[in-house]
Amino acid sequence: MTRPRVGVAVLTMGTRPAELRALLDSVAKQGEPAARVVVVGNGSPLPELPDGVEGVELPENLGVSGGRNVAIDRLREAGDVDVLVDLDDDGLLIDNDVFTRIADLYAADPGLGIVSFRIADETGFTQRRHVPRLRAGDPMQRGLVTTFLGGGHGLSMRMLDGIGGWPDQFFFTHEETDLAWRALDAGWKILYEPDLVLQHPRTSPARHADFYRMTARNRVWMARRHLPAPLVPVYLGTWIALTLARTRSLAGLRAWFGGFAEGVRKPCGPRRPMRWRTVRRMTRLGRPPIV
Repeated sequence: MTRPRVGVAVLTMGTRPAELRALLDSVAKQGEPAARVVVVGNGSPLPELPDGVEGVELPENLGVSGGRNVAIDRLREAGDVDVLVDLDDDGLLIDNDVFTRIADLYAADPGLGIVSFRIADETGFTQRRHVPRLRAGDPMQRGLVTTFLGGGHGLSMRMLDGIGGWPDQFFFTHEETDLAWRALDAGWKILYEPDLVLQHPRTSPARHADFYRMTARNRVWMARRHLPAPLVPVYLGTWIALTLARTRSLAGLRAWFGGFAEGVRKPCGPRRPMRWRTVRRMTRLGRPPIV
């Protein structure tokens, strides 16, 4: 195949202009340049962007899923990108050969759908939640996985053409897993490549006001959308138990169970349960879709 062309998408709410500029500078320093760079202002005006960077200002905040779908559509219309790289606006590429490595990976394996970066802070530390496998003790363990990290990853445009983009109604949380399950069910591979690093400040997902509610709601929606019927109660029961064991905040628990009820009541989009062979494949990869 011809060498894959890499495009970059960055979603911003306009609150981190200095970090955004540093990220775009690190993108510009790549030895193999991006074919196209798009920055989406998610319900906010954009700062002045470097030459060659396309800006798209949305009149309202569409969430992570909706904003990133706008970027996919823009790159698809341009027609000169084979691999889309999404990067958080407060991240930083610390190596200059990231796009070269990504193009090499996709050129070597036409069945590669998603490449997950390693997220590390300025000291090189990777939080446990940023390792996309259950056994997260070694963040340097490379291999095929069942999900990926939203902060930095590559997506095959050919894969997206086949399975669709991000789930718009999710807004944020678990949109990566929803996309990953669809990719796996369509036969695509997901690779965690720890040598591809996005430097990112150490944070907690609970910093977002709606974290607990949307986490629960979107888990229910994922189960309703994608799991075979016998696995739906098993998956949701597992996460009820884990949430009760892990959550120390009563307000957080109330919000979580409110989101769970919302996920049961509200429409979640079309139901397309994954095949049992996908369940077996995910189990072999170390994460059956019950946890």
